[in-house]
Amino acid sequence: MKSNSKVAIALVAGTAIGIATFQGLHAQAKPPAYLVIEVDVTNPDLYKQYLDKNRPLTAQFGGRFIARGGKVDSFAGEPPKRAIIAIFESIEKAEAFRDSAAYKELIPLRDKASKYRAYITEGVADTGN
Repeated sequence: MKSNSKVAIALVAGTAIGIATFQGLHAQAKPPAYLVIEVDVTNPDLYKQYLDKNRPLTAQFGGRFIARGGKVDSFAGEPPKRAIIAIFESIEKAEAFRDSAAYKELIPLRDKASKYRAYITEGVADTGN
């Protein structure tokens, strides 16, 4: 009986520790970040050159596109000509992309090819609810 009690107590304690650890790790998860871009392409050939260089760079920093140039339906106000949304693992990763020397080299090309407005917004951490 004593050994069964010890096993039962060890199982309960191990389960409690596992649950507490999982919840602690889950609570520490950083929220994703979204790079939201509004574009009016003024020179399609130059803009294609910009895209050809920007897409692999975005991926290099862990970004992936979840919306890119599809139909834009205005909810309120004037819609942009083209809308793009990329998701990054964290706001720090999105900022690292934006602040990278490689991206800064693309800015003159981007600005010659388009009227461009972009911002990074932090998403909501997955709370499991």
